[in-house]
Amino acid sequence: MKRILSVIASMAAVFAVSTPAFADLQLATAKNCMACHAIDKKLVGPSYKDVAAKYAGQKDAADKLAAKVIKGGSGVWGPVPMPANAQVSPDEAKKLVAWILTQK
Repeated sequence: MKRILSVIASMAAVFAVSTPAFADLQLATAKNCMACHAIDKKLVGPSYKDVAAKYAGQKDAADKLAAKVIKGGSGVWGPVPMPANAQVSPDEAKKLVAWILTQK
């Protein structure tokens, strides 16, 4: 019985820790970000791990990237522009970027 309770407690802890990351992946999927980006490999756009590495330690990265999510951008990762994403609110953009910048 103690073992079962221990396993349940461990599973609850893992779920509690992983839920925010999963929720942000859900938001990225819902907002169609995953059509062009992947966490760990280049698709049309850079991987989120590459974005996190490029902007690591930059104080203004979150604000700069949140604006790019909404307005689009070009030239930083090659010739293919990122289109504007008017369906993403400023709060959603901030949440997505905060998640992206944690990818390692």
